Amino acid sequence: MTAEMRRSSGAFSVPIKNIERELICPICKELFTHPLILPCQHSVCHKCVKELLMLNYEDSFDAGSESSVPGSPRSRVPSPSMERLDRLVRSGSISSPGWRRGSVTPRVTAIPCPGCQHDIDLGERGISMLFRNFTLESIVERYRQAARAAVAIMCNVCKPPNQQEATKSCMDCKASYCNECFKLHHPWGTPKAQHEYVGPTTNFRPKVLMCPEHEMEKVNMYCEVCRRPVCHLCKLGGSHANHKVTSMSSAYKILKEKLAKSIHYLISKEDQVRTQITELDRLISQTEENGQLAEREANEHFERLFETLQERKSEMLRSIEQSRNRRIDQLKGQVEEYQGMLENSGLVGYAQEVLKETDQSCFVQTAKQLHVRIQKATESLKTFHPSADPCFDEFVLDTSKEETLLKEMCFGGVPDPPLIDWSHSRVYNEASICWRLSEDHLPTDHHVLEYRKLGGQSQSPSPGNGEDNGVWRAADRVYGSSALVHDLEPDSLYAFRVRSCRNSMFSPYSPEVSFHTPPAPVFNFLFSDKCGFSTERLILNNRRDAVESVAGMAFLLSAERVQSGSYMGLDYIIGDTGISQGRHYWAFKVEPYSYMIKVGVASDTKLAEWFHNPRDTSSPRYDHDSGHDSGSEDACYELSQPFTLITLGMGKLFIPKASSSSSVSNANLSSGDPGNRVLPMPQRLGVCLDYDAHRVYFYDADTMRCLFERQVDCSGTMFPAFGLMGSGKVQLEEFITAKKLAF
Repeated sequence: MTAEMRRSSGAFSVPIKNIERELICPICKELFTHPLILPCQHSVCHKCVKELLMLNYEDSFDAGSESSVPGSPRSRVPSPSMERLDRLVRSGSISSPGWRRGSVTPRVTAIPCPGCQHDIDLGERGISMLFRNFTLESIVERYRQAARAAVAIMCNVCKPPNQQEATKSCMDCKASYCNECFKLHHPWGTPKAQHEYVGPTTNFRPKVLMCPEHEMEKVNMYCEVCRRPVCHLCKLGGSHANHKVTSMSSAYKILKEKLAKSIHYLISKEDQVRTQITELDRLISQTEENGQLAEREANEHFERLFETLQERKSEMLRSIEQSRNRRIDQLKGQVEEYQGMLENSGLVGYAQEVLKETDQSCFVQTAKQLHVRIQKATESLKTFHPSADPCFDEFVLDTSKEETLLKEMCFGGVPDPPLIDWSHSRVYNEASICWRLSEDHLPTDHHVLEYRKLGGQSQSPSPGNGEDNGVWRAADRVYGSSALVHDLEPDSLYAFRVRSCRNSMFSPYSPEVSFHTPPAPVFNFLFSDKCGFSTERLILNNRRDAVESVAGMAFLLSAERVQSGSYMGLDYIIGDTGISQGRHYWAFKVEPYSYMIKVGVASDTKLAEWFHNPRDTSSPRYDHDSGHDSGSEDACYELSQPFTLITLGMGKLFIPKASSSSSVSNANLSSGDPGNRVLPMPQRLGVCLDYDAHRVYFYDADTMRCLFERQVDCSGTMFPAFGLMGSGKVQLEEFITAKKLAF
């Protein structure tokens, strides 16, 4: 430390009471009691770690054991809190159900760090592998002494009522003494006179820090990888054998220098920090004022909306009321008119009496006027029409657009909705959903991806999961432009949507995009480099997930003798893992320029035959996928074969001729015309083998549409098989994986 730094450090002294926040355990929220250092360098009380791990009493510190090494994490000094904890453990107050002496249940050794939230695995030895943070413990003790400065520490030797205040504490005897008692118990010229003593304290820590793994060894080195002290045995053959270590003195010097520089920097920036605090206080006041102003303005906008809605509501209700009153008046008038017709029943009686008149001249004289009145009443009955329509269809109010606008009403700073990128999103063993933002988008805090199950095809939802169908589920907050969704059900259709958040304000949802999951769990394999394939004509990449077919040097050299034609066979390669049970799915891509490639499944016995007799099995008379129309093949494929292959080439996919054991997705493909069995090659092809059902399915991996299925004899171990002829390339679908945070 430089002289300037020492002067600065000495000139600036932080009162002990001001550091209380650094001395609080993040779990119990009290002052640290026997703090332990976790591998992530955060400290936690011993009792808090013990409660988290729910250990038995045997795993706690043994206060009275003389075999306890002073510097190891197991050693401790008896204290009221520790003794109380031990009593609780003995009584079972904090024991966990299932933890019994001699239990075969594996002990929990992982806890989440309350400081950084990382999962900390303490290993088999548990908390015995952790160091006591004696420095922090001493600072806590000084804080306690400052807090109870009026309370003196008494001599442990003097007896009441003449007990004296302690003036010294012996770190070797772990006791406090007054002057007389200290001289009496540490006589001059004896080994006790060499004991280390400090001011009066109740915190006695070991003079030497011992290794927790090798309890009889002192720590004398510092592991820079694990960032913890170690002993020479740890370096020679322990867990730190291959780690970079340095001497304790060197580590002490370097770390102390760094800490001193950091302290000096903080001290030198005190005025700047105070200025920034003042600025932050001003920003807090400004934020409070601006927030209240924004709240008032929002209330004013909503009040205006309420007033507008109320005015519009009054106008529309008034129109309905006026129309209703007008129609009722018209109908009431018509009722009065017809009521008058009933009251004119005397007219009918009068007419009946007129009909009794026998004098013709008198009858004609009276009946003419009477007939006119009767005719008017008759016509009104024949042409009855209500004077008003009781239906109010024209007054039906459609507010769906307005409701949508109100729901989408937002502040000016709300981000635009993202758009799910179909081309970069894919579903395989997991779902990887990518989205993009508008070019002029505002910065966002995070995104929320939601998904729901729309249904499945071949698998009906189970009763337990039926309630989840159609319910949106949200993934964790996403701070990038993509997210992984795990544990999706196979052979199911899922919808996805995403929205952005900025300053606690969410954007509208993106348009929904649906993806179909594979029909079975994804089978993870690579191309086998030990199956005996032709290394001259098949080139396997280093990752073993792509194979390319080339002519080969021998074929090119022999081309000088070829004038009219040459023989070219199929070269096979298989997956490095076989299938002996269950239902499995895998996908791959065949390059469009490929000349001819056969893909499917084959048993281990059939593959051995092909690899040992490549020329015979590759001849035109030995067609594995039954793509020709010969009657012998049809008869052969009526029986289940230990292999099934379909042919792809030149951007086309050729469906094998259907038999009683096969089916196709299109009825036209099952006709006798070979042209109907030719499909465009999918960008990605999927194969699903149901070993137990003895069937194999071929899918368009982009749409999950089944193109072809056939019975297959699964009598042995089945392997994914690929046969290549001429130029061509097959690329296996890459597994979707997430990079885990490793502590």
